[in-house]
Amino acid sequence: TRITEFLLLGFSGSRTLKVLLFFLYIVIYIMSLTVNSMIIGLYLGSRNLRSPMYFFLSHLSVNDIMLSTSVGPNVLSTLQGDGKTMSVSACVVQYWLSGFFTGVEYLLLTVMSYDRYLAICNPLHYVTIMTSKHSGFCGCNTLDYIYYDYAPLLEISCADKVIVEIPKTVLSISFLLMPLLFIMTSYISIILSILRISTSTGRQKAFFTCISHLTVVCTYYGILIVKYTVPSMGQSSNVNKIFSLVHTMVTPLLNPIIYSVRNQEIKKALSKRISVTLTVV
Repeated sequence: TRITEFLLLGFSGSRTLKVLLFFLYIVIYIMSLTVNSMIIGLYLGSRNLRSPMYFFLSHLSVNDIMLSTSVGPNVLSTLQGDGKTMSVSACVVQYWLSGFFTGVEYLLLTVMSYDRYLAICNPLHYVTIMTSKHSGFCGCNTLDYIYYDYAPLLEISCADKVIVEIPKTVLSISFLLMPLLFIMTSYISIILSILRISTSTGRQKAFFTCISHLTVVCTYYGILIVKYTVPSMGQSSNVNKIFSLVHTMVTPLLNPIIYSVRNQEIKKALSKRISVTLTVV
């Protein structure tokens, strides 16, 4: 029988747990949209935030909004009841959207590492360089997951898993390992350059220009590594689902917060914007 829809089971547990997760998720989702929109608004409305770093940061915020939105409403709908049915076409659209924005995040973090590399290792040239096939499904159509994703789908696929894994491996190397290697290479050069700075004050100042980006990279890649190595615990486990939620919802919220906490320019732009708003009111 040809499958036309999938049943997403969501989280296993009591109704109370699902209600708590629903409200926690929707709060995180709203906060993510708010904070990322704030970063975008500050970039567009402040002339002091026109450097390449803030250009990339604003695009990272746009991508974070799209990533969380690609799965957020679907997850909320799944948490409301005892599961949710989705047509195959809807599942495919959601899968490719979330995969696309995840890939864009890799590339943005990679470009931002190059931006920090130029700022520290080649500062005199910084301004001149940084200018602005179908698969068939059969058998069970129930996915014990919170949204349509590759790993739970593979569990019910009748296709040869070795063959199916080939494009996944190619894409992983292109969009995950290669950017990660580039980022690591950039930071090795950055660390060597920082160590050559004669004064401790200079070393600290150079290091703090990179700490936000490095924290985001470690958080994002750390969560992804755990997410795709935890399946040994069982794909149906709530632990894996929680890491998926963290990847698609919590990370987009943390990114702008991490960049804002230690960034004086963003604080100044936000303070100025609030002052102007209060004056108008």
